[in-house]
Amino acid sequence: MSATETIQTAIDSHDVVLFMKGTPKFPQCGFSSQVVQILGYLEVPYTTVNVLESDEVRNGIKAFSNWPTIPQLYIKGEFMGGCDIVREMFQSGELASHLAEKGIDCKQPAKV
Repeated sequence: MSATETIQTAIDSHDVVLFMKGTPKFPQCGFSSQVVQILGYLEVPYTTVNVLESDEVRNGIKAFSNWPTIPQLYIKGEFMGGCDIVREMFQSGELASHLAEKGIDCKQPAKV
């Protein structure tokens, strides 16, 4: 299976996919760790792909999304962005709202 096929299969098979460096229990970069913490706080069910396990996937995801950095978050097949975008969406409440709109259970932050 090519890197593109591996990436597409992961995105098609799961509602929320995080392409990251390392694993949720042992993230290998601070940016991946931040996104894992955000998804954990929102109690979002998600799957991960450790890009450090395959140079083809690591480079392939950048070409696939036309986005130069990792981590990368996909929700229902839609590329959401990297750490900075996910963090901004989380802080504004947009991430929880988007997940709810897509029918994905998550903890809704309190309204301020």
